[in-house]
Amino acid sequence: MGLKPTIYKFKIDLSDLNRNYYDALNLTIAQHPSETLERMMARVLAFCMNAQEHLIFSKGISAPKEPDIWSRTLDDQISLWIDVGEPAFDRIKKAVRQSSTIKIYSFNSKSNVWWKQEQKNFSELQVSIFQFKWETIQTLATLVQRTLDLSVTISDQTAYVASENRECEVPWVPLQVTS
Repeated sequence: MGLKPTIYKFKIDLSDLNRNYYDALNLTIAQHPSETLERMMARVLAFCMNAQEHLIFSKGISAPKEPDIWSRTLDDQISLWIDVGEPAFDRIKKAVRQSSTIKIYSFNSKSNVWWKQEQKNFSELQVSIFQFKWETIQTLATLVQRTLDLSVTISDQTAYVASENRECEVPWVPLQVTS
C-alpha cells in the first residue's frame, strides 16, 4: 500500500497590494509523500499571488498531466495554468495549447541552471516565469504546522508572510513576463 499524503489546513489573510485584492482563504493542502515542505509552500505562495474565484489546487504530483494550480471557466476551459518548480519545455509547450495564461514559479537551488538551459526555448512561448530565492523558500517552510494561521501581504515583488510565532519575506524575480 502506498503512502498517504499529509494534510495541512491554512487560514490565510491575504492582502495583495499589487492587484488591490483582499481575501480570507481557507486552504486544505495535501502534501504528496514525495513533496518537500519547500515545494508545498512555494505552491501556497503561488496560489496567494494569483488568488481569484475558481482557483484551485489540482492533484499536482499525483496527476502529471495537470498543473499544480489552475482556474477553469464555467464551460470547463483552463483559464490559468500554474506550475511550481522547473518544468520541462515540452510540458509547458503543451500547456500553452490548453490555457490562455501560463505561469511558472521556480524556487529551488537548481533554478538558475534550469533557467540558463531553458531560457531560449521559453522565450518563444507566451509564458510568465518567476523565481523565488531558494533561501527564502527554506525560511518560509520553517513556519509550517499542520494547522496554520498566516497573514500574507504582497507588495511589489515581495510577499511578507507572518504566522503566530515568526515572519519572513519572500522576494521573487520576474524572469520572463508576458502580457
